[in-house]
Parts: sequence; C-alpha cells; structure tokens
Amino acid sequence: MENKNHIHTMRLLLRPLDISDLETAYPYSCDAEVTRYMMFYPKRKKETEEFLKNVTADWQREKPEGYEFAVMLKEKHIGSVSIYVLDEERKTGELAWMLAKPYQGQGYATEAARALLEYAAKNLGMTKIIAQCDARNTASERVMQKLGMKLLDADGKRVYPKTGEEAGELTYGYTV
Repeated sequence: MENKNHIHTMRLLLRPLDISDLETAYPYSCDAEVTRYMMFYPKRKKETEEFLKNVTADWQREKPEGYEFAVMLKEKHIGSVSIYVLDEERKTGELAWMLAKPYQGQGYATEAARALLEYAAKNLGMTKIIAQCDARNTASERVMQKLGMKLLDADGKRVYPKTGEEAGELTYGYTV
C-alpha cells in the first residue's frame, strides 16, 4: 500500500525523515560547506539525533508543525526538504532544503522543493509558501526562482545565532 506521506518525482522519493536516518543525515547536516548559510543546524551528532527525535515525534502528531522529508535518490539518502506551518490557520508555510555536497547543482533541490510545494497545496491546504536565504546564497536563490517564487523582500537582515555573523536575507514567496 502506498504511504500517503511518500512523494514520488521523476528521479526522487521524498519520505518522512525520522530517527532511523541518523547515520545518513549526520554527514551532510554537519558539513560546514553544506550548512554555511543556514540559520540553525547541528554541529554534533548528538544535536542531529535530538533534531531527528523531534522530527519523528512531530510526524506522529495529527497535525505536525513541520513536515521534514528525506530526499532519496534510489536507495541513497542525499538530503532533506521541509515545510513548516507558520500560521494558526495552517495556510502559510516556509519551505527549506539541504542536500549533501555531491548532489548539489544537479536539479535535485528544485525537483524536491517543487514536489513539496505541490504536496503542501494539495494535501495540507496551504495557499502561501515562503522561502528565505542568505543574500550570498545564489544557489538557493536560483532554486526559488526556478520554482516560480517571487522576490518579496531583498532588504532583510539575519544574524546567525551560533556565530553572531550578520548578513542580508532574501525572502521569496509563492501563492497557490
């Protein structure tokens, strides 16, 4: 029987990320190059484990606050894509993605994010999706543009919690 939370694309399978993914998620989630422009990320394996425990628990809720998917290329776990609920009505979500370095630049992020946008509209009833990135993160900005998202704010600012570094922030939006 097909799992209602499995999303198939031309090349990928998106399935719920959970604690059993620790050994395959940790290498990319703690890679300094992969997480360079991320606001929140684990630095230690124990932090990845805690994050995955929380993700696993959230999937068990009737209405999760976040939908974290493992991005699978055949049987290989290559990254994650997520959408988090931003409002009480559950109509607005924030989209994000992260791929292991060897799989970047091949269209996988765009393919996974596009599938999750469709899932959010069809299965979650979301009508507005936003995505944000560090203004220096041209790769993520290109993904947002390829998804048909429109620039909403080019003057945002972010401060990285772990380092205190300040940077510009771009916010893109997509309305269903």
